Parts: sequence; structure tokens; C-alpha cells
Amino acid sequence: MIAQAAVHRAGDRGWLVDVPPEHIAALVLEFRRREWFSAIQDLVPAAASILVIAHSAGEMNPLRSRIDCLLGEFDGTAADTRDDGDSVVVPVVYDGEDLDHVSEMLCLDRERIVDAHTTATHRVGFFGFAPGFAYIDGTASQLSMPRRSSPRPRVAAGAVAIAGTQTVVYPGGTPGGWHIIGHTEELLWNIEWDNPSRLAVGDRVTFQAVP
Repeated sequence: MIAQAAVHRAGDRGWLVDVPPEHIAALVLEFRRREWFSAIQDLVPAAASILVIAHSAGEMNPLRSRIDCLLGEFDGTAADTRDDGDSVVVPVVYDGEDLDHVSEMLCLDRERIVDAHTTATHRVGFFGFAPGFAYIDGTASQLSMPRRSSPRPRVAAGAVAIAGTQTVVYPGGTPGGWHIIGHTEELLWNIEWDNPSRLAVGDRVTFQAVP
């Protein structure tokens, strides 16, 4: 049971479920596991909430009862140990233009930054800001930094950047205020694919250092 959870009406077909950020990914997976998931038209996770959209207004009351039941049964303490979601390995060249600045601000040499980033357990929390922009939770606490005071007007696809306790792999063409520590040639977002994103909420992501 998540003590801090709260459910609010959101329009004629939506319930907005407020939950702590650390439970978002696992709770989305829990929704998808339920036999009644077909009663949901869409799930929209955000930083500290999940919007649950019903197919019709007439299904709202039964859906609310199911949400309440799920929240009552959900064991958030075990969420991160469940073998859910796909595993995605992202090879990274740690040559980012902000790496020296990160090293100076955190008083960590490059090797320790790379080690902390590659050994952490990462999981996709939610998508937002721009298409293909996945907020990946789990960046080691010793790498926690606020975003840049002056965002870049455009960041290239494949830039690997950190802020707070999250990592992002930029889909390309967006502004960006995160600290770029490397880049990857791995393609994670392509609008020409049937499913444009290789990542999904709940996926486990391993960043692997390559020359």
C-alpha cells in the first residue's frame, strides 16, 4: 500500500493518481499486469502521477474501484526487485562536453563518474517534454546535480546527460539543460519505426562504457 497515494477525477474519462516518483514505473507495470487492463484506454505516467483514461464515462466508477484495490495491494518496497520490463543496454562513449565541469563540481575524477553511472540500476520512469524523451531514474546519488543555469538551444541525438538522479538520452533537435557526459550511437528513437521508441516505462537500462 502506498500511503501517499491520492486519486482525483480528471475530466469525464480520467482518474489522476498521485504517487511518489519512485513508484511510477513499477505501478505502471502493475496496471499492465492486471486482468482488467483492457478496460483502460491509456496510461500517461508523469513525474509524480499517472493519468488513467477509461474507454467511456460509464466505466469510471468500476475503474476507480479497481484503482483503489490496486493501490491497496501494491507493495512498493518490492517494486525495484521485480523482473519486469525489457532490459536495454546502451553503449556510451564518455566524452561529453560537460564531463570536466561535472568532475570539478562533484570532486570526482572521470573514472569514478563513469563507474558510478555504469554500475547504477536504471529504470525508465516516464516520457515527457518532447517525443522520445525518456526520463530514466536511478542515476547514482553521488552524481546528483541541478540542471544547467543556461540551457543549450539544441542538443544532438544520442547525447547522454544527467540531472538530479535521472539520465536522458536525447532524441535530437530539442533544447537541453542537462549535463552531457557522453554520447551513444545506439538508436533509441526513430519516427519511421512502427513503434518509434525502443524504450518503454519500466524498462531496465544499463549504460555500458565503450571506447
